[in-house]
Amino acid sequence: MNHKELDAWKKSIELVETVYAFTKKFPKEELFCMVQQMRRCAVSVPSNIAEGCARKSDAETIQFLYIAAGSLAELETQLIISEKIGYGNTTHMIEQIAVIRQLIIGLSRYLKTKKK
Repeated sequence: MNHKELDAWKKSIELVETVYAFTKKFPKEELFCMVQQMRRCAVSVPSNIAEGCARKSDAETIQFLYIAAGSLAELETQLIISEKIGYGNTTHMIEQIAVIRQLIIGLSRYLKTKKK
């Protein structure tokens, strides 16, 4: 499976771009805290999708998809916090996360049923 062909990977790359643009506006004192953490989580999503697709078995791929989903949940939490403390509107990114989450869930289900 080529990760570059997956909608989940493509949309997560778009999310990375959005998160980087959003965090550019953060105060300098957040550079090594929220900014770094949010960017790391965002980059983790397409990275884990790609790594999972490079594995030999569907079970391994599914495990990496779960890790990607965990990074999405972590990023979503950080976005909610950043909005609550006044760093900007996160609605679009939360919507992107919801779409990517559904794509990851769908891909995981497909891989699970494919084995049977």
